Amino acid sequence: MQGWLLRFVLAYDSPAMIKIAKYSTFAIALVMLGLLRPGFAADSDTPVKTDTAKVIDLTYTFDASTIYWPTEKGFVHQFEKNGDTPEHYFYSSANYAAPEHGGTHTDAPRHFSRDGMTLDQVPLADCIGPAAVIDFSARAARDRDAMLTVDDIKTYEAAYGPIPDGAIVVARSGWGKYYPDKKRYMGTDKPAIDTASMDPGNSKDFPVHRLWLGANKPGFENVANADKLPAKGATIFCIPMKIGNGTGGPTRIFAVLP
Repeated sequence: MQGWLLRFVLAYDSPAMIKIAKYSTFAIALVMLGLLRPGFAADSDTPVKTDTAKVIDLTYTFDASTIYWPTEKGFVHQFEKNGDTPEHYFYSSANYAAPEHGGTHTDAPRHFSRDGMTLDQVPLADCIGPAAVIDFSARAARDRDAMLTVDDIKTYEAAYGPIPDGAIVVARSGWGKYYPDKKRYMGTDKPAIDTASMDPGNSKDFPVHRLWLGANKPGFENVANADKLPAKGATIFCIPMKIGNGTGGPTRIFAVLP
């Protein structure tokens, strides 16, 4: 039953998990892995219908402007074929290469945990959940190293009720307004600075990564358009590329509004 109680552990009970709340920062989503999951049931003869006007894309486009760690190579996309064939029909195909951790992506537990799940092992059930969007953008505007705190979580729950089991908690810093300006989004273009991360920009030992991923739970970073999400009511889908032995990878994240 430990997983089912995770929401309460994160918010209040465990010193280790409270550290996560203290250090979490910048536009990230942390999955609260509960035993209860949102259902999408329909009669066998009734197709599930989605109002596309209620779908919000939370993913940055992967291209030459995609932000990666300064020590990493960027996203590379090269056309192999792109034009008319000798048989007079159009054909296009390209190759791409990219680091695992950049742009909108998933951190698999293996990223900071020797025995953690790799990306292909993360269940899709752990990547879907009701959204709980906790905003600390006013504080982040004053302090680029601002952190999500336990008080933020308590304030949120006082206003919107308990965070549901199986929720995906989005820490909304407002930092997305700087993407893809690497200088402003990352804080620097020098390799010694750590930002765009579950940890604050001044972190040197990645406590959130080590604690959260060490608990065998995925995290999601560089979430786009978080400002378009309501505080509660949306359902978030974080669908990562299924990379064998991956420590992370590009992820299409989107939300469906109520």
